[in-house]
Formats: sequence, C-alpha cells, structure tokens
Amino acid sequence: MKLDRRLFLKGAVGGGCALALGLRFFHFAEDATGYAEQVEQLVRSTCSPNCTGACGYKARVTNGRISTLIQAADYPEESYNPRGCLRGLSMMDLIYGKDRLKYPLIRTGARGSGQFRRASWDEALDYAAGKLKAIADKYGPEAIAATIQVPGTGYVQKGAMVALAGLAHWTMHHGYDQNGDLPMFWPMTFGVQSEELESLEWLNARYTMIFGSNVMQTRLPDAHHMIEAKRRGRMVVVDPDFCSTAAKADEWLPIKADTDAALALGMAKVIIDRGLYDAEFLRDFTDFPILVRKDSGKRLLAGEVRALAGATKGRVIPEYRRLFVVHSGNGLQILDPERLNPTRADLEGEYQVTLTSGQTVAVETVMTALKRTLADYTLDKVAAITGADPKQIERVAVEAATNTPLHIIYGASNYQWYNGDLKGRAISLLPVLTGSIGKSGAGISTYAGQYRIRFNLKSWWFPEGSRLNWVPYLHFLQGKGPRYPEHGIKAMVGGWGNPFDQHNMSNRLKDLATSGELEFILTTDFQMSTSCQWSDVVLPAPTWYEKHDLTATILHPYLQLQQPAIKPLFECRSELWIFRELAKRLVPEHAGHFFPELDENAAALKVIELLLATGGPETRGITLEMLQKGPVRLHSPAPGDRQVPFYEQVHNRQPFPPPSYPAPIAATAQFLRSGRIEFYKDEDLFLSEGEQLPLHKETYVATEYKVNPKAREAYRLRFVTKNSLYRVHSTHSNNTILLELQDNQPKVFLNPAEAQARGIANGDLVQIYNDRGKTRAHAILDPGCSLGTAIFEEGWWARYLADESYNSLTYPWIKPLHEIYFVPGMWSPTTVWNECLVDVRRIPA
Repeated sequence: MKLDRRLFLKGAVGGGCALALGLRFFHFAEDATGYAEQVEQLVRSTCSPNCTGACGYKARVTNGRISTLIQAADYPEESYNPRGCLRGLSMMDLIYGKDRLKYPLIRTGARGSGQFRRASWDEALDYAAGKLKAIADKYGPEAIAATIQVPGTGYVQKGAMVALAGLAHWTMHHGYDQNGDLPMFWPMTFGVQSEELESLEWLNARYTMIFGSNVMQTRLPDAHHMIEAKRRGRMVVVDPDFCSTAAKADEWLPIKADTDAALALGMAKVIIDRGLYDAEFLRDFTDFPILVRKDSGKRLLAGEVRALAGATKGRVIPEYRRLFVVHSGNGLQILDPERLNPTRADLEGEYQVTLTSGQTVAVETVMTALKRTLADYTLDKVAAITGADPKQIERVAVEAATNTPLHIIYGASNYQWYNGDLKGRAISLLPVLTGSIGKSGAGISTYAGQYRIRFNLKSWWFPEGSRLNWVPYLHFLQGKGPRYPEHGIKAMVGGWGNPFDQHNMSNRLKDLATSGELEFILTTDFQMSTSCQWSDVVLPAPTWYEKHDLTATILHPYLQLQQPAIKPLFECRSELWIFRELAKRLVPEHAGHFFPELDENAAALKVIELLLATGGPETRGITLEMLQKGPVRLHSPAPGDRQVPFYEQVHNRQPFPPPSYPAPIAATAQFLRSGRIEFYKDEDLFLSEGEQLPLHKETYVATEYKVNPKAREAYRLRFVTKNSLYRVHSTHSNNTILLELQDNQPKVFLNPAEAQARGIANGDLVQIYNDRGKTRAHAILDPGCSLGTAIFEEGWWARYLADESYNSLTYPWIKPLHEIYFVPGMWSPTTVWNECLVDVRRIPA
C-alpha cells in the first residue's frame, strides 16, 4: 500500500491522530508522573491566537528546546478536557520556523521589499523613539496610532502597549470593530459589548439554533459540547451554505444570504400570533409595555404627562436613565429604570394621553407597534424573501417556543453585513419572546474573538495621566471622523496582528505607506509577517511559550497563565520590556508604572498579581499561586460561577446592562435608558432611517448599488471570507505542516452552476475581482455552496497570493447608526466584510 506524507497527514486530521506530526496527543492520567520523570521539564502555558479556544498545553522541554506539545487536560470540569487542535499542536513549526524573527530590524529598502539590516536593541529603540518624538512634536501625539487586538489573549503584555499609548496621549484603534467582530445589535438591544454562554452551558439548552456560525470548524475544542447538546435536545442550523455544522445538525434550514432578519421576524410573528411568548418576562425585563407617541415616534416621558409630571419632581435617577410611562389596570404609571419590579403593565394597547401643555396625543405600547411591523412578515412573504419552505419556518418557530430554554448562536459571518445589526435585533426576539434570557442553557451568543474583557484592568491599562484618543479604524481608512486627528495619522505602532493582509482595504494601507502619508511604522511580532515587511522598525517578540501573561476567553470561564517553557529565542524580548523601554525614552516621568526595577519576567508576574488584586468581584480570592497550579474559574453571579449572561438582571432584578469592561457603566447604560432590554430605539436617526424596530432591508442597496449602480450586473457574486480549518486568521498562514494539508493553495468555493457559467473547472486558478481590487485562488466546485456566492478562506499572507490581497476587494462602509454614540469597541463603526460584490474568471494557464 502506497501512502504519501500528505495523505497520511490528512488521515491523521480526520482520525484525530497527531502522531503524524511527532506531537503526541496525550491525555494525562495516573501515569503522568512516570512520564514526567522521563523528560527534562513539562511547563504549562496557554495557546493564545485569536480563536477563543484558549487551550491549555504542556510543553515538553528537552535540552532547552520544546520537543512536544501536549494537551494539558487539567481543567477542573472534566468536560473541558482535553482542549486543543492541530493548529495548536503544530505551533512548534512557527516557534522554530524559517520566518521566526531573531533580532531587531531597521528597514533599508522600499517599504514592502523586506529589505532590512540587523540592529542592536538600543539602536532600534532609540531610532524608533526618535521618529515617534519627531512626529508627536510636529503633528501632535494623537498623530501616532496603535491598535489593541483581542485583549483576552494577553492582559499583561498588551496592557503595556495600551498604558504607554495612554501616557503618551496617542490615538488608539480598537480591534473589535477593526476586525468586524463587533455585533452592533448587542449594545442596541442589551446595552453590552457582547455576551455568551460558556460552552458547557450549551448542554442545558433544549433547542439550539445556529445562524451563520460554523461551530464544527471554528470552535473545535468545544464542538463536542454542541454534539452533546444535540443529543439532549434539538439543533437547527440556518445557513445559506451546507457547512460542516449543518451536516451535523438535526435540521438544516437553508435561506438566501442576508435574509435572516426576515426569517426571524416571520418566526416572531408565529410565536406572538399563537400566544407562545412569556408575557411576564416581557412585562418585567423588556421595553414591550413602554408607551410610544404616535405623533413623533418618541417614547413617552413621565415629565410630559399632566397626570405624572408632579411625581417626577425631585426624583433622582442617573443621568443615563429616563422615566418612561406604561399603562396598567391602574392607569398610567412611571416605569422605574433602576428596579425591575413586577409592573403588571399592559403589553398591548392604544391610549389617549394629556400632556402638560394640554395637548392630547395618541400612544401605543412597543409590543403593539411591533405587531404592526410583524404584520408584513407573513409566512408566504418571508418564504418569498428567504427562499425557505413556509411550513418549515412555522414548525421551527413553534418548536423553538415550546422547547425552552432556547439558545441561539449568531455567527460573525452572519452579522458582518451592513444591516447585520438589524438581523441581530430580529434574531434576539426569539430568545426574548420565549423568556430564554438569564437562565441556564438560554440566550443568544456571539463567539468572535477573545475581545470581551472579563474583569477590571484599569490599574494596569489606564494609569493616572493616561489619555487615549480613540478613533475607529474605519475613520482612519476614510481619513475623517469626529475624533480624527487634525493632521491625520502619521505613525502606526502595532503588534499581535497583521493589518497589511488582514484588515479592511489593506491596499489602502499599502498606498498610505508607499506615498509616505504614513511616515513611520513600528511592528512587534515573533515572525516576519506581511505587516513586518511593510514596517520601518521590526522588534522581535516571544511566543506564548516564552513569556508570562494572563489570559481569559468567552468559550470557557477559566483564567489561565502563559508561562515560559523556554527562554525567548535569539534576541526576542517581551512586549512589556519593549514598551517599558520605549516609555523610558518617550515618557520617562511615567516609566515607574512599568516596574523598571524588575526584570521582564518578574515584572510580568507583578502585573498579574496587581490585576488579580484589583480585578473586582470576578477575580476575588484568585491568586497567582493558584493559577500556577492550573486554570481557575472566574467568579460570576450565577450558581457555581457558571457563565450565564444576564443572570443577575433576571434573578436579582438588577437593571440592564451589566458592566462591559473597561467602560464605566454610565457609558453603556445610556444605550438602554429604560434599564431593560430594548427593541424600540427612538433616537432621531433610528426614526429617520425607519429602524426604530427591527426589519428586513435588501442587501447592497445602501452600499454597492448606491456607489456603483452597474455593480448589480457587473459583479454577481457575494464575496464571503470564511475562517479556515488550517489557520487562526493569518496565524499559521506559513505553517508548513498545515500548508501541506491544503496543497499549498488558496481556495475559493463556488457552486458548480456558477463555475460552469464562467467556464471554470475544479482546481482552475481563478481571479476574484471588482473595481477596487483583485486576488487569486484555486476553484473548488462545491454543491453545498449557494448560488451567487464566492467563499474565500481568509488569512493568507500576500506572498501566497502573488502579492495580491483578498481585502483589496472590500470597502470601509459605515452605517450612520453606528456613529450616534461612541464607546470604543462597543458602539462604533464596524467592518462589514461580507458587504462586497465580486466576480470570478479563469486565469489562463
């Protein structure tokens, strides 16, 4: 039997065997001690790319070199053991790979040429500090911009950069909206950045609906929990494409792309019309009973009402709250925004109210207004919009409402559209109507990156004297915005990311670099990425097996350490040390914040102790010594410290929203003036856009078709960039083991009918193009890919695409509603990757 290495590796992936890599896939048991005696050292750390897995690994170290990576399997709850995937197991390919950075570099050739000279640390730091000082003196410090990426993958090292930026008064971009991972329905409806059930809670759902999330591919360490949830209940996948998660579901409900809002609204109509909703939950925890003026569309304020105005005088409420009005058997009454006590308010009704001016106005409840909106979403109309079977829509709606708790996973590929906020608001109706909020196994979850900060980190990240000028990344690309620096952004300081490949309009970034508009680019990384090649100074950093850090994620509730299994290779230094050295040169009066009296490892451990001591209730009683023994569950209000969103709001009747760190509650509570879940938004722009309640809007009308009316005919394919099984965004793009499993070829997936119409055969090299840019890939004809779609696996470095970029095709669309408030990474313009039209043609051989 002939079996080449590539086929053997593919078989190993499918069979869960990592022996093909020489990376033994151990689950430690009683014989662990005996095994440990045979090796020099076993050191536990945490795999920390931006994948939300945060998997514990033990590095086997022999003669100062990592020889094997082994799943730690030491989580107190057995169901979380073991955690890991082939990407994490093959991390040694990057640690010891040919792209590993060895020493500081200063550019000698053109930007992007990859031409550098070796420099000493002092020379590189002095040079970088000199450039940054000159730019700050000439244009102001806000002309220097840094980006904070996925805080949960390293609170210590990343905090050093944020602290320096704040003390130097730089501009800061938030990675959550930069990467398009910010689900804007969350702040609009629930007043938070995002919330998620921990994956162990999936098992407690009786009904699971997945909208556009490929859990079986993108959440590998937790996928077994989804299989068990299916076994205990029922799992329905709503997706235009037959993905691997749809293949595992009890039922696949295929719909046309970007029509999820119509589907959810049709289901909500079924639930309400049949009386399958939880009336008491809606009365007490949502805005459904609040009265809305029919003349202005504004919510009725108690101070406007003749019969209630007197009761508002002298009543003190936080500035971010409002006193709205409901109607009950006792007539009009003021709704207390700070106490969610039972109101017995009417959910439906229309009334005449006399105002203080003597004017009489007609009002109605939010639920009455919602029912009028839903009247347009009959089963037949929803079927026409979505392409789904009306009987299937109705049946699934009834099943979801009668088999609670209901849990919905709303995937990033689904909300990364211009009207993704409308879809999220509509989908949220389903768990809210059924009372599936704040309970075990219930709610709506979005699992996109380790952004959500799990505790208070102000003491390290935002020292006294810190002042950041937060600017959304889309404003940087457009060169304008409310906080955009007067003289523009002239310098970029980056790390933990690869914006010259991975971010919106990467070609625009390259244009700014080539023209000199960006006068200085500094990057820290552990390998020579595309962004490093476009930098002026490159500073080599360690991997998560070479430094100390503190991590947390959203898919499981454990705090964990990164710990050095080996010393930093070559001349690499930790980011804390790097930004501490820059602080000494740029803001010497604040250098004491970075523990300059300690070496970088001792300083990192000191920061961890500081964060734990000042982290608030979530870290109460957790010590460094406890974490050095293994992962420790963060505290939460739910029983057993389970991660159940809004448990305190529902069970203890605390007002919405809970805190979203690091923002003060006043910043996010303004999104929910009523202190409750809100579906009705009465800010002027919501009213003028007709989006005071969720509804379906046609794709591309406000974007591609508006900018280029010919796009409807010229570019007939939606460009969807999905996550790859073989990469974590661009991390592992150069992993030689994983490249071999992909035949070393970028791929684009097409429906066979679309390929045939363009004369494209399976495996053909094709060009994906529009009037903004182009890239290339090999065509894969997939009948599971919906018509009208080109699906590209994102994350490829430019060198694998003939120096082209898949993000040259995108555009920084900004929905005006995303600008009416601004809280960094919480309410902000966010990248909408999928709002992009392209076409595909064969590249002649």
